[in-house]
Amino acid sequence: MSHLDKSYKNEEITVFWKPEVCIHSGNCARGLHAVFDPARKPWIVMENGTTEDIVRTVKHCPSGALSFEYHEA
Repeated sequence: MSHLDKSYKNEEITVFWKPEVCIHSGNCARGLHAVFDPARKPWIVMENGTTEDIVRTVKHCPSGALSFEYHEA
């Protein structure tokens, strides 16, 4: 994990963002703008979407800059 990498959590998952891998396709912002807004700081606000919607959006990241992991029960 690079010192630039970021993580964002909700009750069920952690989303990881690797800025050095990001190609800025915009799929995340177009797919779920309430959660992924590059103009906002922080740009990912997990509380603004459901886990299912976030997972679906992260899976459409073409570069792999966004990934997620479910928390252990």
